[in-house]
Amino acid sequence: MEKNRNLILAFESSCDETSVAVIENGNKILSNIVATQIKSHKRFGGVVPEVASRHHIEQITLCIADALEQAAVTYADLDAVAVTYGPGLVGSLLVGVTAAKMIAFAHDLPLIPVNHMAGHIYAANFAGEIQFPALALLVSGGHTELVYLAGPNDFKIIGETRDDAAGEAYDKVGRVLGLAYPAGKEIDELAHKGKDTFAFPRAMEKEDNYDFSFSGLKSAFINTVHHADQVGETLGKADLAASFQQSVVDVLAQKTVRALENYPVKQLILAGGVAANQGLRDRLDEELKRFEDVELLKAPLKLCGDNAAMIGAAGYAAYNDKIFANLDLNADPSLEFDWLEEA
Repeated sequence: MEKNRNLILAFESSCDETSVAVIENGNKILSNIVATQIKSHKRFGGVVPEVASRHHIEQITLCIADALEQAAVTYADLDAVAVTYGPGLVGSLLVGVTAAKMIAFAHDLPLIPVNHMAGHIYAANFAGEIQFPALALLVSGGHTELVYLAGPNDFKIIGETRDDAAGEAYDKVGRVLGLAYPAGKEIDELAHKGKDTFAFPRAMEKEDNYDFSFSGLKSAFINTVHHADQVGETLGKADLAASFQQSVVDVLAQKTVRALENYPVKQLILAGGVAANQGLRDRLDEELKRFEDVELLKAPLKLCGDNAAMIGAAGYAAYNDKIFANLDLNADPSLEFDWLEEA
């Protein structure tokens, strides 16, 4: 095996996906094994931490073996081990962190600590090389934030949600509509069949900042549906979904455009689970026509959800800057990027 290939064994176990990948030079996927737990959590309408942790324990060694076999490499071929150590569910994170530390120790490999959200950003590296400075719109189940990247491994938040993340709002609205968890994809599909007839609120749309809020939208949606139920009125699911999604997309796009107007960047990166939403992708395609010097770099659809390939890509950037952890690395469920300090 050629050692200049820079092979990283990557782990992701922050929530309900057990994933192990082998990544070459930060942009080539040799393997990306993902063991999903959706069926186990679907009956509860959301992720149950205890259940998630047990599944990770059951799957982690199987995923390691599959990742190495599919990549046709051995431990001796590896250059480093990268692992998500936060944010996420503490029990789930600990499974991945423990496995990564065990392999790093046993095979004398550098251990790379990776922020889960940095992983989502670097998923876009598989669609094209990230150019700096860049702006990232991160939209996932637990996070909605705008992040400024001055360079590799330099992540600074300029705006974030003050309550529910967009992904959380999608799942809660999905439950009200009677859709199975996770509901994001089905709401997106329904939205393309309906019209924005309910004019739900666009929270904080005109405020002079880059922050988001989706709790008011969620409440307005629930109240509309419950009131209709009480008076015996039947509302069209497609129109409800279209109205909800239009509100979310309007706010995300408006805040992102404001940030692009004030932060000169080479790229806008769209990443996170909700980045797979076609309505959001189409809207940003349209908005970016106004910014001729800014490229829209979207994480590939298959890498928008949690996976270890994105952790390997972020890990490679950290590897190049020699950002390593000791074997006392611990899970940090509340890990977050620093805020950008205005000059």
